[in-house]
Amino acid sequence: MANVDSIAVAPAEPDPTPRSGQAPRPSHPRGLSRVGALVAHAPAVLTDGAVIAFALFTVLYHLAFLGDLRPSVTFRIWLVACVVLAVVAVLRARRRAGARADSAATDRARTDSAPAVPEEPDGARPGTDRRLLIGVLVAAVVAAVSAGAAGTSIDLTWWIPAVAGLLAAVGGLLLVRQAWLRGPVPTPAAPAPTVAQSAYALVVSVLVGISSFFMARNTPDDVYYVGKSVWIAERDLIPLNDFLFSENVLPAMGSQPPIPSIEVFDGAFANVVGIHASSALWYVLLPIMAVLAALALWRLTHRWAPRRVLLAFTVAIAYLYLVAGDDAALGTFHLLRLHEGKGMFVSAVIPLMWLYLTEWFDTRSRRSLVLIVALSITAIGLTNTAAIILPMLVGAAGFAMLLVGRWKAAVVAAVAALAYPIGSLVVSRLVLGGMTATGADDAFFDAAYTYRRTLLFGVVGVISGLALWCGALLARRRTPALLAAGAALALSVLFVPGVLEVLSALSGISVVLWRVPWLLALPTLIGLLCTVRVPAPSRALRRAASGAIAVLLVASFALFATPMWSSKSWVEVHPRPTWKLPQQRQAIAFWIKGLDRPEGLLLAPKTIMRTTPIVTSEVRVVLPRDFYLVEYDLNSQFAKDRLLLSEFADGTASPTPAELTPALDRLDVGTICVYNGNRYARDTAPQLGYQEFAKRPRPGAVTCFRRAG
Repeated sequence: MANVDSIAVAPAEPDPTPRSGQAPRPSHPRGLSRVGALVAHAPAVLTDGAVIAFALFTVLYHLAFLGDLRPSVTFRIWLVACVVLAVVAVLRARRRAGARADSAATDRARTDSAPAVPEEPDGARPGTDRRLLIGVLVAAVVAAVSAGAAGTSIDLTWWIPAVAGLLAAVGGLLLVRQAWLRGPVPTPAAPAPTVAQSAYALVVSVLVGISSFFMARNTPDDVYYVGKSVWIAERDLIPLNDFLFSENVLPAMGSQPPIPSIEVFDGAFANVVGIHASSALWYVLLPIMAVLAALALWRLTHRWAPRRVLLAFTVAIAYLYLVAGDDAALGTFHLLRLHEGKGMFVSAVIPLMWLYLTEWFDTRSRRSLVLIVALSITAIGLTNTAAIILPMLVGAAGFAMLLVGRWKAAVVAAVAALAYPIGSLVVSRLVLGGMTATGADDAFFDAAYTYRRTLLFGVVGVISGLALWCGALLARRRTPALLAAGAALALSVLFVPGVLEVLSALSGISVVLWRVPWLLALPTLIGLLCTVRVPAPSRALRRAASGAIAVLLVASFALFATPMWSSKSWVEVHPRPTWKLPQQRQAIAFWIKGLDRPEGLLLAPKTIMRTTPIVTSEVRVVLPRDFYLVEYDLNSQFAKDRLLLSEFADGTASPTPAELTPALDRLDVGTICVYNGNRYARDTAPQLGYQEFAKRPRPGAVTCFRRAG
């Protein structure tokens, strides 16, 4: 076997690219129309513009705390700032275009002869140690197959996929490092998408956005995320304290510091425009998010795929639509939970961060560095999880670049990507106190279960494992391959039994440790599987083989996974655009809102009380969600009263009037609404001093009682 360099920092190689100035922009064929140029650049302009715009809003939102500005004022300032930035960007683009006009003729002669997206040749990569390559492939197959089987009836110790995966990841990183150090140092050139490719990506992304109108997945977390937007829209205030159990009076949940800005953005937008916050979120913002997430996936897939970029992108999109079902599957976050912030983080921020890091390591342009900073601000504006996952992602990328001597670029990237998220979290904790992580989600998920939750098991789990441990061998040479190898090594280390346990014990972040697979750009790696070099005598046969692999992958997803639109994914498909709520519950909540109710809390079945804050903040309920009671001590009278009354309203318990009356008085319950089928509650309400005053007919027949006098 050829000598394999030890895992040590290699001497820094000469950097052939300029350290300042703009990243090279793709040139287009001579006859390309202005419209064609706009289409070709549209995915980059839309995603980069959205990142900068939302980062700006997040910064303004954080600064607004100093001046105690209302969200609507912050939103209007943001709108003006966006217009100014857009005008400046257009003027700079025109000035740069004029400056390049003199040299365009000579440059065009060179660029016209090259393909818009250079594809790697189908031959073997230079500098490849074939014996090490075979060892990596064997270890990757063993790891993928055993990891996929671990969740089935096969009794298999997790040490097998953990050790095999770690060997495959280390070997893959060594192979990529060898190729980097032995090969030439070409001047990196970002591949330019053609007009046809960008048009395809735009069409697919728009279709993804349209599909978001018709699929609804009601998740319990919406009562917090969407409910907060509704509260902000109706009051034009930011609740720094609890807004679900009280009117911004009780302490806020310790696990939810007010750093994310996405709920404030939605509420402020709805307030300024004058529409319901839930409608603003699900009819306006969600489709836009879906388009941007699909375009983010396209950009990374285009940048990392060595060939067959459209095929790889199509497979990646099919994976997200066909592999859902489980609560932690990426398909449930891509479209069905983008509005929750964490969904947009894993679906758009993760691929864009890998893309921006790739561009930064290739070009060292100020533009790439600015985008990394802006994306890090966007990430923490979407979810607090960014402060946990981004360090892992950036650490994986930085370690890989350290191995080839790019330590300066790695350090600068780490500072740019982590300074704002970590800094904002530290500042918020200093001001608001220590963060707690309590609740059912604190149940610890070990490495095997963490793999199964996101990468799944069975056939789909095997495919995910192959994408994870073979991604570095499939990605475009140099930086994409090196970053894919770094990601695979980082996750493989985390999958070693005991590592997650140590992290949990040291950090107390068990609540999010099951999300560590998010550091991967898994859909892109899944798409890369159909770009594998297939030995064939002609290019047409090689293309056909790639197409056959793509068909096999999509067929596997369709046969062995649960699609996004299945009821097993807790999704309802509607013939028209709808809120992401069960329609009957939504109708009941609106009906109760319109009643002539007395002062005090509303007691209703749990599902109705969980729906009500999404409909209005004007009707305060006894129990928005029982999961959140852990923040206020489950053994307290505060929690016991709410659990007792909700069980009574649900019809799952039959407490006596003597037990109910003190709880009703302590909580100041003014209205009781129960389904007609709950005969015990209907018969008992008058004994508690409540009189019937409203009835709702079928379907969803409900009877409401109000406090007498």
